Amino acid sequence: MNARDRALTPTREAVRAAPQFDVYLTRQIPVLVALSVIPGLGYILLGAIHDTIAAAAVWYGVMFAASLWGLQLYWRYHRAPMSPEQRIRWRVRLTAFLYLYVILWAAIFVIFVRLDAHNLHYIAIFTQIGATTVVAALLYPAPWVFRPLIPAMMVPLAGYFLLTGEWYGYVLSAFSLTLGIVLYYAANSAFGLLRDSLHQASHDALTGLNNRAAFIEHLEQTLEVLQYQGQHSFLLLIDLDHFKTVNDLLGHDIGDELLKSVTRDFANALPPGHHLARLGGDEFVIVAPGKENRKTCERAARRLARSLLQVVKAPYIIRNHHLHVSASIGIRLIDPAQPLNSHQLVREADIAMYEVKDRGRDGVVVFSKELSRAVERHLQIERCLHFALQNREIEVLFQPQVDASGRICSAETLIRWTSAELGAVSPAEFIPIAEQTGYISELGDAVISRAFQTLREWDQAGYHLKQLAINISPRQLVHLNFVHRMQELITRHLGREHAHRITLEVTEHVVAEDVDRVVHIMRSLRRMGLRFSMDDFGTGFSSLSYLKNLPFDELKIDRSFVQQVDQDSGDQAMVRTICDIARHFELEVVAEGVETEAQYHWLSAHGHLRFQGYLFARPMNADQFLEYAGASEPAGAAAVGDSRR
Repeated sequence: MNARDRALTPTREAVRAAPQFDVYLTRQIPVLVALSVIPGLGYILLGAIHDTIAAAAVWYGVMFAASLWGLQLYWRYHRAPMSPEQRIRWRVRLTAFLYLYVILWAAIFVIFVRLDAHNLHYIAIFTQIGATTVVAALLYPAPWVFRPLIPAMMVPLAGYFLLTGEWYGYVLSAFSLTLGIVLYYAANSAFGLLRDSLHQASHDALTGLNNRAAFIEHLEQTLEVLQYQGQHSFLLLIDLDHFKTVNDLLGHDIGDELLKSVTRDFANALPPGHHLARLGGDEFVIVAPGKENRKTCERAARRLARSLLQVVKAPYIIRNHHLHVSASIGIRLIDPAQPLNSHQLVREADIAMYEVKDRGRDGVVVFSKELSRAVERHLQIERCLHFALQNREIEVLFQPQVDASGRICSAETLIRWTSAELGAVSPAEFIPIAEQTGYISELGDAVISRAFQTLREWDQAGYHLKQLAINISPRQLVHLNFVHRMQELITRHLGREHAHRITLEVTEHVVAEDVDRVVHIMRSLRRMGLRFSMDDFGTGFSSLSYLKNLPFDELKIDRSFVQQVDQDSGDQAMVRTICDIARHFELEVVAEGVETEAQYHWLSAHGHLRFQGYLFARPMNADQFLEYAGASEPAGAAAVGDSRR
C-alpha cells in the first residue's frame, strides 16, 4: 500500500461503515464537547499562571470552534433525514472532527510537556493518557479512528519517557506502550462485540440478509428521506409458491439450501441501491431508492418484479433434487405525500401478494385503494361473523322444490346473515370467508342442527316433507369430526329412520380435496341413510369418473344454464346433456334459478326434473314455509304461475 492509499484508508473505512454505528458515534459528540470545553478552561488558567497564556488561549479557541463544529454535526444528524449519499458525507465530516479532536489534545500535551520546571509536564502526561483512554472508551464504534490514533498518541508519550535518560524513563516507556496495547485491545474487543451483536440482532442467520426488525428500521429511515426529498419509491413483497411442500416432502435442510440459492439469485438480480431483506419463512422484501414520479416508479416496480419472477423460475438442483419454483409478488408504491408508516406498507404489500395467491400464484399485483377496501370489508366480515351465531344474526330459510305438477316435494336449506354492524351480507360473500377461517364447521353444525329440528317440528305439525337438502362446504365435509357430528345430530333430532330424508348438497369443488378421502367420508354418511346431491353441476370440475366413484343421488343444474335456456342454444344443449348423464347414472335432476314461465315450460318439456326458483317461491322461514306448503296443497301445474311473489 502506497502513502496515498494509507492516507485514504480511514476515510474509506468510514464510508463503508454500517449506518447502525452512526447512532453510537453521534451520542459521543456531546460527551466529547463537554470533556473539551469545560476542562479546557483549566488549561487557560494554568497557561496564565506559567506564561503560556497565548498558546493556551489559541488552543482553547480552536478547541471551542471544533466543539461548535461537532455540535453542528450532531444537530445535522437529528434535524432532518439524510439520503445514503448525504449520510456518507456526514460520516466523513464526523471522522474529520474526531481526528481534529484528538490532534488538539495531542497539541496541549506538546504545549505543557516542555514546562517541566513548573511540573506541568505531569499534567501533560496525564492529559495524553486521559485523551487516549477517552478515544478507547468512547470512540470504539469507529475503528478507523481509534486504530491509528491510539498508537499515534501513546508512542510519542513513550518516546518522551525514553528521552529523560533515566532508568525509570525506560520503565515508564514500557508501561506506556503496554497501556496503549491494553487500550487498543479493549477498544477493538468492544467494537467486535458491538459489531457481532448488531449483526446478530439485525441479520437473518440462514441467508445473511437483514431480518424484519432491521428492515423496518431501514424502511422508516427511507420513508423519512423520501418525504423530505419528495421522491417516490416502491416495496416488493415476495413469497415463494408451494415452499412448504419442499420442506414437507424433502426436509428443512433442502428447503434451507433452496432459500440460500434464491437469496443469492435475488441479490445478483437487483439494481444498485435496492435493499433486500428476509421477513421470515419464504418471504422476502425489497425497497427501492427514490424515483422522480409515480409513473416512473410503477414501471420500474413492475419491470423488477417480472425479472425476479423469471430469475426464480430457473431450475434449482440441490442434492440431486431438481426443484422448480415460482413466486407471488405484491407491490406497494410509496407516495411521499401519503402519511404512511413502515408496518402499514409491509402489510399492504402483503395484501397485494395474497391477492396474487388468490388469482393462481406466479404473478404480480399492485396494491390499490379498491383492493384495500375489499380487504377491509373481508376483515370486517371475518370479525363480525364470529359473533353472528352468538348474536342470533344467522337466519335459516327454506326454499321449496316442486315437481312437474307444481307440488312441493322437497326444499333446500339456505342461510341469510343480517349483521347488526354490516347489514345484510350475501352468502356468496361470507361463506368463502367462513371456509378460509375454519368457522364453517361451527356455522355448518348450527345450520344442520336447525334444519333437523325444523324437519322434526314439521312432522309434529302434520306436514311430512319428503326431502330436505342442506348445503355442505368441501372443507366442512372433510373435517375430521364431521361424520361423528352428523351421527350425533341425527340421533338427537331425527332418529336413524328419518336420515334418508336428508340430502347433503356438495359442489364439484369437493373433488379438489383428497378424492379417496372424500369417497370414504361420503360412503360412511351414505351408510347412515343420507343422500347426496352435486350442486352447480357443469360449472367446475365436471367428470364422469367422479359420478361413477362418488355416491351421488341427484344433480342440480346451475342457474347460469337456466337463465337463458328458453333462448340460448348453448344452454339448451348443456341442459340436455346433463339430463342425459343423469338418466345414464340413474340420478334425479333439479333445475335451480327458475324465474320465468318460459324457462319452466322449456325445462318441463325436455326432462323429468324438479324445479326451484322465484317463479315458485322465495326462501322463507320455517313458519312461513309451513303456511305456504299448507296453502298450496293440492297444487297443480296451473297453480305454479300464481305462486310467484
